[in-house]
Amino acid sequence: MPRSRRRYIRLEVINGKDIRVPSWRMPAGIYISINVNSWRHWKSTISVLSSDESVAWGNTVILSSHASPTLSMEIRASYELGRMLGGGEVIGKLQISWDELLDYGDEPFDIYFPPVHGVHPSLTLKVAIVHACDNQNGALSGSLVETKIVRDTDAGHAHLAKYVTTNAVSHLNHAMQRFQLVLDQCPVSHPDHATALANLAYARLAGYIRNHLQDIDTTTSRFREALVLHPQRHPDHPLFLYNLTRALIWRHNKKSTAADIREAAQLFHELLPLCPEGTYLRRIVIDVCNDLPIDASDEGIHLRRVVLELCPLGHQLRPRALHTLSWALSLRFDQHGSIDDLDTGIQLRREAVSLCPEGHAGRDDYLYNLALSLVSRFNHQGKPDDIDEAISLHEEALRLCPVGYKYHDYSLDGLGDALTTRFHRCGDIDDITRAVSLRREALIFHPPGHPRRGTTLSNLASTLDTRYIKLHVSEDLNEAIDLYRESLQLTRLDDPERHATLHNLSSVLCYRFTQTQENEDVEEAIALCQESLAALPSLHPNRFFSYIWLQMAYLSRYRILQDPADLSLAVENFRLASQHPTQGFPERIIQAYYWTDAAEEYGHESALEAYSTFFELLDAHLATRSSVTSRREAAASFYYARTLPVDAASCAIRRDNLQHAVELVEQGRGQQWSLASRLKTPVEDLESVNPTLAHDYLELSKRVSNAAQSSASITDRAAADRAATEYRRLTEQWAAAVAEIRDLQAFSRFLLPPSYEYLQAAARQGPVIVLIASQYSCGAIIVPTTGDPHHVPFPSVTLADLNNLKDRFTRAIRQASRMNPAESRTDLIVLSRIIWDEIMLPIVNVLEHVLKLKRRSRIWLCPTAAFTSIPLHAANPFLTKADRSGKEPCLEDLYICSYTPTLSALVRSRQLMKKRVPPSFVAIGQAQPGTGKGKALLAVDSELELVHKVVPATANRTTISGDAATRAGALEALQQNTWVHLACHGKQDRTQPYDSHFVMRDEHLTLLDIMERDIPHAEFAFLSACHTAVGDEETPDEVIHLAAGLQFSGFKSVIGTLWEVDDSVAKHVVEAFYKYMFNMKEDGVMDCTKAAWALNCATHAVKTKVPLEQRMVFIHIGV
Repeated sequence: MPRSRRRYIRLEVINGKDIRVPSWRMPAGIYISINVNSWRHWKSTISVLSSDESVAWGNTVILSSHASPTLSMEIRASYELGRMLGGGEVIGKLQISWDELLDYGDEPFDIYFPPVHGVHPSLTLKVAIVHACDNQNGALSGSLVETKIVRDTDAGHAHLAKYVTTNAVSHLNHAMQRFQLVLDQCPVSHPDHATALANLAYARLAGYIRNHLQDIDTTTSRFREALVLHPQRHPDHPLFLYNLTRALIWRHNKKSTAADIREAAQLFHELLPLCPEGTYLRRIVIDVCNDLPIDASDEGIHLRRVVLELCPLGHQLRPRALHTLSWALSLRFDQHGSIDDLDTGIQLRREAVSLCPEGHAGRDDYLYNLALSLVSRFNHQGKPDDIDEAISLHEEALRLCPVGYKYHDYSLDGLGDALTTRFHRCGDIDDITRAVSLRREALIFHPPGHPRRGTTLSNLASTLDTRYIKLHVSEDLNEAIDLYRESLQLTRLDDPERHATLHNLSSVLCYRFTQTQENEDVEEAIALCQESLAALPSLHPNRFFSYIWLQMAYLSRYRILQDPADLSLAVENFRLASQHPTQGFPERIIQAYYWTDAAEEYGHESALEAYSTFFELLDAHLATRSSVTSRREAAASFYYARTLPVDAASCAIRRDNLQHAVELVEQGRGQQWSLASRLKTPVEDLESVNPTLAHDYLELSKRVSNAAQSSASITDRAAADRAATEYRRLTEQWAAAVAEIRDLQAFSRFLLPPSYEYLQAAARQGPVIVLIASQYSCGAIIVPTTGDPHHVPFPSVTLADLNNLKDRFTRAIRQASRMNPAESRTDLIVLSRIIWDEIMLPIVNVLEHVLKLKRRSRIWLCPTAAFTSIPLHAANPFLTKADRSGKEPCLEDLYICSYTPTLSALVRSRQLMKKRVPPSFVAIGQAQPGTGKGKALLAVDSELELVHKVVPATANRTTISGDAATRAGALEALQQNTWVHLACHGKQDRTQPYDSHFVMRDEHLTLLDIMERDIPHAEFAFLSACHTAVGDEETPDEVIHLAAGLQFSGFKSVIGTLWEVDDSVAKHVVEAFYKYMFNMKEDGVMDCTKAAWALNCATHAVKTKVPLEQRMVFIHIGV
């Protein structure tokens, strides 16, 4: 490259990187200053610092090399975008010879400055030699006037930078002195007064932050004055607003002034929209917002949402913004118990984890927080998947936090908590053993004097307390008491979590009182709970736990001292705990159960209230589950309370309130059917009163139903969470519509648990007999067509007797299936006599002598608990009359017997009878199921032919069999026909009843498949298959079986089976049934209400052809 003594050089300043300000002060912008000569400077434009600490200029200057042998340049921070006071703060200085610059050629190159806070700022430049005529003065600035104000300002910036980098107070004092001199020279009317105020205030704030100054109030006031002078349209308004928030935050940090943090949050609401995307100011403001103390107020959460909106996908601060918003929602959940907050927080934390894959520095923290939320939701909602996932996440977090890692102790404690929680629900000894070990290890990391020792002591005590409850190791109890006491001593009186230690200590003292009966323990327990309650607002979720331990303390003392006042106080706290609105349903349901138990044990008058509370809570809890299978799982988790429906009815009977007994047994039984049927409730009456409201309700019901069905197939946890949230949002809208309907005068009980008056409609065509099998009493309630119900006690029958009878029947049926058809079924005859003598004869006496019911009238049996597995319709004295004129009549000689799962099911079937359409009949048979699905049924094809012959030709008959009898084909046939005959293998799954199924050629036709179809015009189904009317082991009172599922879907009248059917003899029953059903004298009229009578006649007619157990197997359900 040619050299000459006099050259003109065009210098292009392209950009800067890694720009950091020595004083850490937020700059308004960055510019480059170049010495042109001894009295002139060139100054670039002031460009805003980007979020990645880079700056773009693209400015060009033409310089003469003869003016100076070297290029002297500075990077400077400006604290004003508008009028500038002084030259700002120097970030870096550099001198470089012209020849060295020109050696880089025509390509852009980087030059590096001395480090600032460990990072070398750099500039990207480009140089070229130009002719002197190239307008070299075009980019030169005018003279810089070096006034005293400017010199003092620049000196103040220099001293402040040295103070921050050296922590020497002398530099702070010099900085403040210089800035004060400037302020003295800039009165209120001076255009630089605001800048002078801000400079002095910032120096004072820097000293306050480093504890070299104590006065923050004056500093804050100066920032306020400066902000007033730079209103919203001023270019420096955002920066001055930021400075004030910094002062407020630091004052809060040191003085814990809540008003400051609230004001700072309000100012950030104003500031965030003013920070352009991609700027350093925006990044820092978001960072500071994320560092604000977690505020669970609506305003605080709104601020977090605004911050999150400013961090779109791909933004480096998005995980942190997700994290802080989730914490605010989690805190609000802890304070108010809204499940929406918890679910939203979990979704946010899932996203944060997804944005931090393996190897990310913060992954362990995000895993830990997601696990905490899942444990909280498990405690609130009781979903087993949540606690299993939480443990898995905690274990991964612990692997990422080995011994020596900063948060190792948190991970130990978190995993210990999750394992303790799972043990409390599931009882796996390995979980609690490991939890104790983890929490003991965590305590090692928190020796005396450690700030978290009190919390860790309390956590270990809680785990030992939980182990004591299950395993009753007295050493655990005593150690837990000691640990809680030590924790309480270390906890400040104003600590927001102190209440938890208070009620936890109360709980273990109650346990010890039950062992030792030392009055001091129970007195202290009561006092601690009362202190805990006094510290909490009325709707705080954790008041629930104080209510629990207060009732336990009072109940424990009542057991010893027998003071009725203690029992009343215990009941009141049961009531408060079970009705506390911000605690989750599972915990409240458990307390309502304990309430029923205590009220029954001690004969307290609140027993019926306790039962009603339990059913209402369980109903509300099950309604939060979107699928029928998840509802059943939720109900089954309260396995210990499965007898409550019949126990509640027994309680009402013992209090001579038979109508309420009917209401309670109906409310407690069939909850899953009633929840599902809510979305199918007919609304003709409502349509005539308020068609718009009826339309809205039906549309919402459809949307809720669709959401439930779509959520059932989701396997991804994050997607399942989103679906659950959407389902709950829809159900809340649906509930609001229901509430609006109930405001109408004639619809006040719309979808509420049915009243006796409503249920009595089930007996419109004959009495309904509800058979109650309770641990407290066994008997029946007869609901007549009109008037009050009648109680029929079974004084000599206990629940144990019924369970024994049920087991004997099972054995007798199994034995009979292996016998020759001609052999006498002696065991079955004996058992049928027991049913007659002990159960049905007392009922028949009331029907005949009190209700004056005519013979061959219809009756409906509604069995509960153990009664559901006993063939009540087969009751038979098997005796010859005294005059030898014949046999004594059996139950089916006297009456036409039908069954109903619940009274509501029968009422609903009758209501749907109004929607009759021309009949169509389909016979579906599968004699050759697929491989591994059961043996061939040799008589099915002949049975289908037989049915086809006896069904009237006017019925639009079709038959589906062989390869056509698939799952899809059967479902389509069920939906398109009003009458159905099914001949195939049937399988009742007693552990997962919704998987009960009919065996088709390809896939099973499950109960769930049938329930998901709405077939309102369906009338009759004959289920010539095995086990179609057998209930569920886990929730026996729910009567979840194939026949009930068909009734739920719309079939008004169903023939089902109680056990295995022998297809070679069943065809005789089928043939006789349809001959009576389609009596030629009646021109083959198809009337599904005749089914019970036809079955009764058929079983009598085939006595000589079909053995007893194969006649007893068929039952009628419905109208």
